[in-house]
Parts: sequence; structure tokens; C-alpha cells
Amino acid sequence: MPLLDPKNWQSRTLSGPRYTVTEPATGDPLGNVELAGAADVGPAAEAARAAQTEWARLPHFVRAGVLRKAGDLFTAHADELREWIVRESGSIAGKADFELHVAAQECYEAAALASRPAGQVLPSEAPRLSYTRRAPVGVVGVISPFNAPLILSIRSVAPALALGNAVVLKPDPRTAVCGGLALAAVFAEAGLPENLLHILPGGAETGAALVADPHVPVISFTGSTGAGRAVGEAAGRHLKRAHLELGGNSALIVLEDADLDAVISTAAWGSFFHQGQICMTTGRHLVHASLYEEYVERLAAKADALAVGDPHRAQVHLGPLIDGGQLAKVHGLVEASTAAGAKLAAGGRHEELFYRPTVLAGVDDDTPAYAQEVFGPVAPVRSFSTADEAAALAARSSYGLSLGIVTRDAARGLDLAERVPTGIVHINDQTVNDEAVAPFGGVAASGTGARFGGEANLEAFTDVRWTTVRADVAPYPF
Repeated sequence: MPLLDPKNWQSRTLSGPRYTVTEPATGDPLGNVELAGAADVGPAAEAARAAQTEWARLPHFVRAGVLRKAGDLFTAHADELREWIVRESGSIAGKADFELHVAAQECYEAAALASRPAGQVLPSEAPRLSYTRRAPVGVVGVISPFNAPLILSIRSVAPALALGNAVVLKPDPRTAVCGGLALAAVFAEAGLPENLLHILPGGAETGAALVADPHVPVISFTGSTGAGRAVGEAAGRHLKRAHLELGGNSALIVLEDADLDAVISTAAWGSFFHQGQICMTTGRHLVHASLYEEYVERLAAKADALAVGDPHRAQVHLGPLIDGGQLAKVHGLVEASTAAGAKLAAGGRHEELFYRPTVLAGVDDDTPAYAQEVFGPVAPVRSFSTADEAAALAARSSYGLSLGIVTRDAARGLDLAERVPTGIVHINDQTVNDEAVAPFGGVAASGTGARFGGEANLEAFTDVRWTTVRADVAPYPF
């Protein structure tokens, strides 16, 4: 029996309209889901809060067992889930496999969180036991985007549950299945008690209601910087924590000693993987002047050689953009860039939602596709003359998510990285990397810092509680 059966999605329980899940490669419907409206958030959050108390009181090994089972199920149902990720989000099969691998690892790492030391014994001026312990926050609200829907949902859902919380998850409606319903099905089969995970696919008004709900003290948001600002402002008004993982315009610095035979593949992957629809995508290629002309020529040749098409029915390197709105944004930025003087070295065209990998040369600070986050398969290339200039160019951005540096001298690369404010650095690699064990997050307009992996998850999804215990009632002078 399949884990995800569209026939089971038809029961009317949410207040929003029916939404047709569409395959972007073909426009064909894949099924219908119910959307949640703002009115659905309160009941879900209240039910989650009621269920959370008993869940948090269970022995840690019980919670850990559910998370380990969920990890196993992502592997056991990989064939079915892979097809959903490919068809619903336009991923190539390899990217879908990566999501499934990370999803399983996130569950296994979360299972280990359940038995982490819960606090510290403190010295005290009084004759008493004084200690801290980490307590679950209660209900975590998770808002996740369309681009890597499984990863960007599970990396908040799994640790939040493992640490004794309940979760209300609002996935993007465009990927409501692999970003929401798939998680619900996996955790139900893994034995998660009812009402601990609620799936509410919906729009901005649903997200706003989730941020405002009094039963939800912590919000974990992944999405655009503009939307993240609104979430952060609203969370501040309601005096609740908001962990924000936002956009990026990450730089790849190629120093003069780089091996171009090795770097071109790395550079192409950084900009074109999943059609560039990744927050860590290499959005700016900064190349030493001695390599610049050859780099542009070879990157353009690589782009021209990549196959673009339906990832469900053919072996391709790039699939479709998610929808017409994203296509209009990407193509608009490319056209505005060439109108401003950038040279189109490759791509710049599309058939329906299939956008050719694009290379732009001769860009500067005013080139729209260089200055802004494109979220499409576009690689702007700019030259520099000195390492100081490269550091200054890389740092000249409102974003600070990921940085790649390619050089034969790794120590020099590390020294250069110290001069660029960013949440993530990769020496001799491109900017798109993710592991369940690693902290993840950006600075400045890219978010509020690392909030995934190990200690970051403990900080995100628990509160620190100070407790003291005395043998006798404390005496006071009045």
C-alpha cells in the first residue's frame, strides 16, 4: 500500500479551498489537497499543546524510538517519495535522493537529541541544590518553502519533536505533499501519537495566524528575506522567538592559482543545481582577472552542454522552475541585466518553465542579476585583481549565507574567508552544502544565525529553566 494516496486527501477538515497539486514539468494535476485558512491555526495549535504535555513526559528512549523509526521509513519508502519530490517540485532524481538521505539523517540526529544531557549543576551561595534543565518550549510553528520541501520541513520538525515539543507545520501549497503530507504519513507510521504534528498548507494569512497564535511560542521560518522580515516583526510584537533562515546571494571566489579543469564543474553545480532555486546557490562568481576570460568561456560551454527537461521522464541535469511567477522573475532579471550592459555568454532563454542555465559576463554592482538574489539558474561572473578586492566584493552584499573559495593554498583561503561576513564557508568547494550534523544559518539579510544541528537545535527548541531544591524551608528576616 502506498504511503501517500491522493484518494485519502479528499475528506473536508480545513477551511480553505481545494488546491490542485500540479507537476511543473507538464502542468498535469497530481492530486488535490485542502488548504488551511487562518481559522484553522487556533484549533490545531490548541490540540497540539494539549497533546504535547504527555509527549514531553514520556521516557526519552520512547521519543527517540519514534524518530529512529521515521528515519528508517524515509529509506523504506524512498521510491515512492522520490517520485513525489521529482514530480511535485521539479527536482532531478539525484536531488530527490539527497533530500531523502538528509531527511533520514535528520531523524537519526534528532533521536540522539532526546537523550542529550538536559542541564548543568550550578554552584550556589545558599545550602541547596541548584541546577538548570532544558524544557521543551511547547508548540513549535514551522513555515517551510517549496525549493527543498522535505529537507526544509524535517530539519525543524524532527528535532522539535525529539525534544518533547509538538509541531504545527505550514508548508508551501505548491509542495504540500513532499513538504507536509509526506512527513505526516511517515510519523504516523512511525508511531507518533495523534495531534503532535499538524499539517496546514496555506498562504500568507495562515502563516501570519501561526506567528500570532498564543499557543505557539517559537517560530522556525525558512523563506525569502522579505517574508522573513514580516515574520520577525510580527514575532517581536508577540514576544516570541523567531528563527529565520532567509535568502542569499552567495559568492564563489576563484583565486589565481585555481585549477580550472577542476573548478568549472564545481562552479556550474553551485549555480545550476535544482535550477538555482536554493538559498545557498552561487549567485556571484568572483574570478581572478588572469583566469576570467577562460573561466567565462568554459562555464558557458558547460552550461550549453547541460540537458534541461522533464526530470520524471528523462535523464536531465535541470528540471523546470516551480511556476510561472518564478520564471517571470528570473527572466526579468536576466533581461534587465543585459539591458544594463551585461554580456549573455550562455542561456537566457526558456521553453515554458524550462530555463536554460545562463552565464552573464561583464557584470558590476548595478547589474540586477548580480546585485539581487535570482533564485534561478543564472551565473553572473565578475573579475578582480587582488585578494583584498575579492574580499571586498564578496562582503559587499546585504546577504551573508554561504561562501566558497577555490585555491591551491587552503590556509590562504581560510585567511581570506575571515574577511567576509557569512554563516558558512567552504574552501575548495561551491556554496551549496548541507549535512544534518552541521549548524546551518546566515547573518545579516540571510537570517538570524545558525539554528540547525546539535547545540543549535537545543537552543532553538527548548527553554532553560533554573531550579533549586532545599532540605528545609528557607528562612528570611521578615
